[in-house]
Amino acid sequence: MTALLLGVALVIALLTVVPVFRIVAGPTIYDRVLGVGLMGTNAILLLVLVGYIYDRIDMFVDLAVAYAILNFVGVVVVAKYLERRGET
Repeated sequence: MTALLLGVALVIALLTVVPVFRIVAGPTIYDRVLGVGLMGTNAILLLVLVGYIYDRIDMFVDLAVAYAILNFVGVVVVAKYLERRGET
């Protein structure tokens, strides 16, 4: 079971590299924000999988929830900033 979870974690870690292209080469700022949000989501998944692998799911889920809240607040702040910047 641990080998399967390690394989899934490796695939998710490799999929985390894909949004880097969108962040670097994104034609608009919205594409970059979307890429950062996707990287945050993949990081949350990795945290939960690491918790299952080390049998400390309670601690890692707490970390994942805290990171999800920070990711959400960060995206909302950037969206509000871009909205206000567009109005001027």
